[in-house]
Amino acid sequence: MGARLVAALAPAPVPALAGAPGVALRSGTTGRAGAGRRVPAGRGGAVGGPPRPPGGGAVRRAYEQARRAWDRPLTAYYVILGAGLLITALGLVMVYSASMITALKYSLPSSYFFRKQFLAAVIGTGLLFLASRMPVKLHRALAYPLLVGSAFLMVLVQVPGIGQSVNGNQNWISLGGPFQLQPSEFGKLALILWGADLLARKQEKRLLTQWKHLLVPLVPVAFMLLGLIMLGGDMGTAIILAAILFGLLWLAGAPTRLFAGVLGVAGLIGAVLIKTNPNRMDRFQCVGASDLGPNDICWQAVHGIYALASGGWFGSGIGASVEKWGQLPEAHTDFIFAITGEELGLAGTLSVLTLFAALGYAGIRVAGRTEDPFVRYAAGGVTTWITAQAVINIGAVLGLLPIAGVPLPLFSYGGSALLPTMFAVGLLIAFAREDPAAKAALAVRQPVFGKKRAGVRWKSMRRSVKERPSGER
Repeated sequence: MGARLVAALAPAPVPALAGAPGVALRSGTTGRAGAGRRVPAGRGGAVGGPPRPPGGGAVRRAYEQARRAWDRPLTAYYVILGAGLLITALGLVMVYSASMITALKYSLPSSYFFRKQFLAAVIGTGLLFLASRMPVKLHRALAYPLLVGSAFLMVLVQVPGIGQSVNGNQNWISLGGPFQLQPSEFGKLALILWGADLLARKQEKRLLTQWKHLLVPLVPVAFMLLGLIMLGGDMGTAIILAAILFGLLWLAGAPTRLFAGVLGVAGLIGAVLIKTNPNRMDRFQCVGASDLGPNDICWQAVHGIYALASGGWFGSGIGASVEKWGQLPEAHTDFIFAITGEELGLAGTLSVLTLFAALGYAGIRVAGRTEDPFVRYAAGGVTTWITAQAVINIGAVLGLLPIAGVPLPLFSYGGSALLPTMFAVGLLIAFAREDPAAKAALAVRQPVFGKKRAGVRWKSMRRSVKERPSGER
């Protein structure tokens, strides 16, 4: 009797659906309890298909988490700040290690070059944080004074008795004692700020569609700075300045034929300057060289490769370099990357490359997400400057490019190069802070001074909310 009662109360079997068994339903119902509810496909279970492999799901989740983390408003801000400071700190360590023997060679204390670089890094850090807190309007106001001041100092370099020659290039001004200034390094920053302000004002007036407004006066002023640099014989710095000019023209939307024309003129001038200088011709002949060549013309290039090759995976250790004992010239300046490879190995060099790649990518993100034309041109110009100079320096050490005599940004010894570069990194940080979403995120994290944290009205992207001690809203 009980068995009959249970059988009578049991639900009737559902007839089989048309189609292949086990296929998930994208829409429809599964009885009264599931009426109107969509059933996801491919999830497994009573109606879904086979479960997804756990490995693929974990990789997918990790990718999504990384993508969401990179899309956060403050990601570029932290990446630029962290990468810039890490490169500078690691550069200080390598400058001390690579310059000890050179200092002792000149009867100086072993920490002589390190102390000068450390002082420049302290001043540069102050400039970095100052630039990161300055409003965009003040950066634009600095454009013309910085350009005029840099050009004036570059003219003074060529005055006998004021300018000084270092390694055959007269691009220095003595500041008294052991301190010297290279005005052409500040000329890079001046060209970026002035060019960005000029192009932004012309874009606001819709003049960049005319080629004469696109080129004049940007290209003549840039060529004037290039001429002042080439009077001192510093072609490496001239190449970086030309790269900044091309970067600004590219960001301004220069037509391909116009861009190619300027590039062709600059390439022709560069070829003439290289062909008429035996020292520059020798540098081109040493690209990819594996032996010293006649009269040891490829000594520096070959010993740079020796340093990298002897480093192995993890290097010989800090301070254990062999090439810095007089074999590799300019070990703490232009070829500090080679000493890094010898003492820190492939792991150390890849770490430096990763930091530069992160800094460059974050700079591109800042330039690509802004709606302010000045910020876009200035951020793009700074990113072009740092990236191009790093590629030229590292390419020369690897034997892939001619030795241009330019330092590795933020890393090599040289206060004149470090100070404007750290200010430029501060520019990128300031531009990253100007993003509306970043401003809102920073406002949430920073309480208003003079008020208790519990009573602060926070700003978010949606509305203003009041945080209560209990956490309720």
